[in-house]
Amino acid sequence: MSDLIFASSSIYKKELLSRLQCSFRCESPHIDESPQSFETPPMAAERLAVAKASKVAALYSDCLVIGADQIADQNGIFINKPENHERAIKQLQQQSGQTILFHSGLALARLGPDGSIECQSTVNSTQVTFKKLSNETIEKYLLLEKPYDCAGSFKAEGLGISLFSEIKSTDPSSLIGLPLIDLCTLLDNFNYKII
Repeated sequence: MSDLIFASSSIYKKELLSRLQCSFRCESPHIDESPQSFETPPMAAERLAVAKASKVAALYSDCLVIGADQIADQNGIFINKPENHERAIKQLQQQSGQTILFHSGLALARLGPDGSIECQSTVNSTQVTFKKLSNETIEKYLLLEKPYDCAGSFKAEGLGISLFSEIKSTDPSSLIGLPLIDLCTLLDNFNYKII
């Protein structure tokens, strides 16, 4: 069976992948994650996932490489990681009472014997509706969880779930950035068996 590499440095996605109880190693792909001018958020999520998987796959033979990227989208506008408290407050204020889409791009790639990259990819989107959030709730949440490295300024796997009134998804792991149901399907397509 091929070695499995996860082209990511995300601790959140690494924890998700560990749920599948398969052996893997992580390698950061070091790519420019800036969206391109013509891209919609789902297009960017898929392109970046493919770019990450393909870049690392080109370095190794007999390896399957997983690439993943998530783009948050409020009415077609890209939502970035806030990186600090002030921007996180602003993001949560803008998302209060609104429905946001989180597009998780996923790709699986390997280097073929002829040197070409074989790749399959997909996008899984999750719809999150936020409660009406008071400034006090926002401040209290951010001080408790400090989700400054998370698009949308929350951690769905933690206390951030309390900010939502509804989640619509075909895969509960997709909101955290790595849709495991889709990943299992792609791994099957490459004859990599989880169980």
